[in-house]
Amino acid sequence: MAGIKDVAAEAGVSVATVSRVLNDHPSVSSEARARVLAAVAVLGYRPNAVARSLRTDQTRTLGLVISDVLNPYFTELARSVEEEARALGYSVIIGNADERPELQDHHVRTLLDRRIDGLLVSPTDGGSPLMLDAARAGTPMVFVDRWIKGVDVPVVRADGQGAIRALVAHLYGLGHRRLAIIAGPAATTTGSERVRAFREAMAEYGLALPDAYTGQGDFQAGSGRRVTERFLDLAEPPEVVFAADNLMALGALDAIRARGLRVPDDIALAAFDDISWFVHTDPPITAIAQPTGELGRAAVQAVVARIEGRPPRSVTLPARLVARRSCGEPSPTRRSTS
Repeated sequence: MAGIKDVAAEAGVSVATVSRVLNDHPSVSSEARARVLAAVAVLGYRPNAVARSLRTDQTRTLGLVISDVLNPYFTELARSVEEEARALGYSVIIGNADERPELQDHHVRTLLDRRIDGLLVSPTDGGSPLMLDAARAGTPMVFVDRWIKGVDVPVVRADGQGAIRALVAHLYGLGHRRLAIIAGPAATTTGSERVRAFREAMAEYGLALPDAYTGQGDFQAGSGRRVTERFLDLAEPPEVVFAADNLMALGALDAIRARGLRVPDDIALAAFDDISWFVHTDPPITAIAQPTGELGRAAVQAVVARIEGRPPRSVTLPARLVARRSCGEPSPTRRSTS
């Protein structure tokens, strides 16, 4: 009986390309698709997931543990992971950690018990003995967005440092000098890196980041609201609040509006992690965008490479600044209709 490798050889393409064709992935060229389908017809190939699992001791299933399913960033990430996995012939089981380390480990343990072939995790904190043990046991695993120091697995992430530097330069150019930040949890790599990058970028412009202008959040809207309320109570409030994720930015916006203040007339607002409906707020929110779809696809490709015994590879992609009007940017010039 012909197998997928026989189809790949007959068509003159890779096994991954055959998987994409069989799973109707749009990224395959029409020429390659035609060759694969012709090879399937010639060889009489019929994929059988159950039989394949019994023969190879593989379930063709990946586990994905995300930090917070209510965060639009992670929702989009999960979607791209599922799409790429399906294209490569895998199903995905998703667990939501809700930013709770104990719930994260519960999902990881459950997924490993179900004999998944590979695991993708966006860790909720900086340490997990369970994931360290899983990595040492040889579990094909990849960290996405965040990672745990000391655990030797590939990391697929965006580098926001350059985008944060661009944001500070943008704010400085608009005349802002008193900048504040709502930081994410210090135990997470993204939480600590973003506040450090912000502080370093401010130093490049001779700006200090006093303790009064730093607030500790937890990547949830409630913390963004509480920290912003504290900023607004200061004798000299900041001119700009930079929230280190989108949910904290929404909490900050709630706090500002609850005081009867307007963005950006009374205080400016910027966010890390752009989301599609930031363009629909009034004013649209200036944000740092991560290549979420690319991150999800790269993470699946990395964990599948490990499953297939190929060398692991970490991937770092650039984030970018998307300037809108929440920091006092000039309104776009309207074209005359006369």
